[in-house]
Amino acid sequence: MRLEQLQAFLAVAEAGSFQQATHQCKVTQPTISRQIQGLEAELGLPLFHRTSQAKLTVAGERFLPRARKICQEWQNATAEFADLLAGKQPELCVAAIHSVSAHFLPPVLQQFCEDYPNVQLRVTSLGSDRALKVLKDGLVDVAIVMNNRFLTTSPEMVVDLLYEEPVHLLMAAEHPLTRYKQVPWEEIAAYSQVVFKDGYGMQRLVQEKFQRHALNLKPAIELNTLDGFRGMVRQGDLVALLPRSALSDIRNDASLVVRPTEEPVLSRQVVLVTTQDRLDIPPIQHFRNLVQRLVKAQINAQFSMALGGRVLE
Repeated sequence: MRLEQLQAFLAVAEAGSFQQATHQCKVTQPTISRQIQGLEAELGLPLFHRTSQAKLTVAGERFLPRARKICQEWQNATAEFADLLAGKQPELCVAAIHSVSAHFLPPVLQQFCEDYPNVQLRVTSLGSDRALKVLKDGLVDVAIVMNNRFLTTSPEMVVDLLYEEPVHLLMAAEHPLTRYKQVPWEEIAAYSQVVFKDGYGMQRLVQEKFQRHALNLKPAIELNTLDGFRGMVRQGDLVALLPRSALSDIRNDASLVVRPTEEPVLSRQVVLVTTQDRLDIPPIQHFRNLVQRLVKAQINAQFSMALGGRVLE
């Protein structure tokens, strides 16, 4: 059964004549006749009485509302797709890690809202692995996360590297490890740590680093907020390994100190991930372009100046 067969059937039913239906369908009468005959052959019953007028048979009367419904659904679908291609989607859903949501996304969101005022933005802060899962499940359109090649290596995924940054050690101002300008990994392993909860890419990254160097990681507390990390580290001997972008305002806090680690330095990649089919939709493509331009501009500006002095000494 083809759409043009249904359209021909509706045209004849409404016009009451094969000849008059040709004007609506803009095809010849033999073409209309072949389409109706093909439909009748597929259904196994005649749809019209062949008299001076094309009158519906009993089967035709029963088939008429169904044919109308099918054609209406097709019209609704094509109108919806046309709206998508015109950038008229109702919402755009984004999942991003906390540090990106807090530091880099606000200018992107503001610009997007100006460019697409009728698209509702929905932004959720999630751990990297969880964000990639909801992207694969179709619950969000874009994920901005720490790269995990096990979850992003597939043909339909589009992965843009936004930036790569080192991981530093956060500790209280009076912590014994502040004596190092670059803290040895063996020394870090001697202290209990505040770590990210399961499902966060940073937890996996730190665990893999310690395993590669045959060091024993001592997780004391699992958290998922940067304020929580800072509050716990202030209490005493606990330390935390955090990405540099999460520590950009520590220089204003006299109770905390950040030190780089000894080589080999641990680093993370932050990427934007979406799927190829979503990039056919103009608002999603535009959002991706804004992130590439504005986030990278912020990274270049912030990393070139803000982390000097006591924080990186």
